[in-house]
Parts: sequence; structure tokens; C-alpha cells
Amino acid sequence: MKVALCFIISYSHIVNKEKIWLDWIEPNKDIINVYFHYKNYSDIKSEWIRKHAIHPKCIVETNYMHVVPAYLALMSFAMIHDLKNQWFCFLTDSCVPIISPLKFRELFFENYSKTIMNWRKAWWNVQFCNRANLKMLKEESRLANDPWFVMKREDAYSCITYSRVNTNIYTLICSGDVANESIFAIMLYAVNKLKEVKQCVTHAADWSRMTSATSPHVFKEGDKKDLLFINDFLEKNRYTMFLRKVDPKFPDQILTEYINKDDDVANRLKRICRLERRYAFQQLLKYIKKYCHLFLIIPFMIFFLQLSISYLRF
Repeated sequence: MKVALCFIISYSHIVNKEKIWLDWIEPNKDIINVYFHYKNYSDIKSEWIRKHAIHPKCIVETNYMHVVPAYLALMSFAMIHDLKNQWFCFLTDSCVPIISPLKFRELFFENYSKTIMNWRKAWWNVQFCNRANLKMLKEESRLANDPWFVMKREDAYSCITYSRVNTNIYTLICSGDVANESIFAIMLYAVNKLKEVKQCVTHAADWSRMTSATSPHVFKEGDKKDLLFINDFLEKNRYTMFLRKVDPKFPDQILTEYINKDDDVANRLKRICRLERRYAFQQLLKYIKKYCHLFLIIPFMIFFLQLSISYLRF
């Protein structure tokens, strides 16, 4: 069972904090796969990004307002690339991890069977705003979701299937602006799975200090206001794993301190061991259930084989 870190990068084709990511992934490399959706492979300079870039034939055209196809391209590629991918974490070039690798591992083994995505009813006037073309949908489908989230494999498969079976409605929604902030809640609602989603935030973003009409605050200085926001957000949102909109100039030392900080290492290790043992036991039970008929047939086969051998000897 693994986590797929799915990056959508464009423009400069870099990850702002590549070394931070590499160091953070290393302790959990046994459960993490990395994938990049890009624009032009030839523009990628980083060996790490080039190594984990998805196949060029899977690349789709995107822009700031229309990016949903890139999500589905990453889902489709990652699902086939490794059948063990169970969690799909969607990230941008300016995202960074903000919790320890150990805490991330615990969250994964605790919640691998859940999609974690904050969603709610659309809060804007759908009659005057073109976002996701919600005015063309029924009232109950006028939904909004955080654009960056964690989705379990089964729900990712449902989204891919929905986009292919309901092509017209999918295209209608995607033709509206920033459809990625609505369509995933809409698709899961349509297949009656939205109520099972853990309605929590996974990516911290400071919307109280917006840098533009569509962009949250960019963390650059690492000043008191930045630290106060991060500390407060982590305290109030236990499923937060990543921080959005981090400038390349943001101090690495601050990020490293957050990543290395873990006030409950001993107990967390014990909980992780229990969670991993429980998962292994559950998988064993599934295997036995799936092949239980063999456990009934094989003894009889052995018996008749021995009987046949005895008969031939006689």
C-alpha cells in the first residue's frame, strides 16, 4: 500500500523546495511514489522531476483556470503505474510538507480507506460567476471543494469513470473557470460517495492575506505573521499535511524545524506499528477469503493424489 504524490507543475517546471521534499520523502520511500504533470519535458532541468515525470502521451493542455484534466491524467497514470497506490495527494510546485514523515505515515495508515477533502455548498452567486458553470447544474450539485486534497484509490477510480461515462456534463463543468474547486465534490456526490469523505483540510493556505483575487498569501519571509498562521492552522486542523504557496526564498530552516518537530515520537511509533500490523492482518484475511476454496480443495487433491500413487504401487 502506497501514497502517490501527484504534482502539477508548469511555467518554470521546478519545485520551489525540492531538497525539502527529497529529505522528507526519504524516511517513507517504501510507501511513497512521486508523479509530475508538466507542460514541456525539455524544459525540465531537475533530474528528480525528469525521473518521475509521467509519460508525454499522458500530458494534457492546462492553464490557471482550467486544470482538471491534469488531475485525471495523474490519477490514471499513477493507478496503472503501481496497483498499490492507495492515496493520491495533489500538489503544486509551491507546496511543501509541514508535518514530520512519522506523523504522515501514521495519518496514512489511519486513513488510507478515506478521502480527505474539505467541501461545502458553493458560497458564490452562481448566476453571476462562471466558476464551474454551476448555474447550469441542479441546486444540489452546486458544490465547492478545496482544490488540493487527498483522495483514496476507489474514489479516484470513480472520478475517472464519471468523466468518461458522463462526458457532456464533465465537459460543461470543466469549461467553466477553476472547475477543480467544484468538480471533485460534484462527481463524488453524483456517485453517492461524498458523504463518506472526511471533510477536513489537508493543505494549509492563508486566505486572510490574499496576494490577488484568486490567490492566497505567498509565504516568503517566514516572519511572525507567517509562523503564527502556520502554528494556529496546525493546531486547529489535525489532518493538515502540506503548506501551500511557499516562495523559493522562504527559509528552509523554518520548514525543517516543523518537519523535524514531533512531540510524541515514542507513542507515535507504537501506534504506527499497531496500525501496520492491523493492515497486514486485514490483508491476510482478505487473501484467505478470496482463496478459501483452495484451502478446501487442496487437502482433497493431496488425498486423491496419495491414493493414486498407492494404487499404482499396488
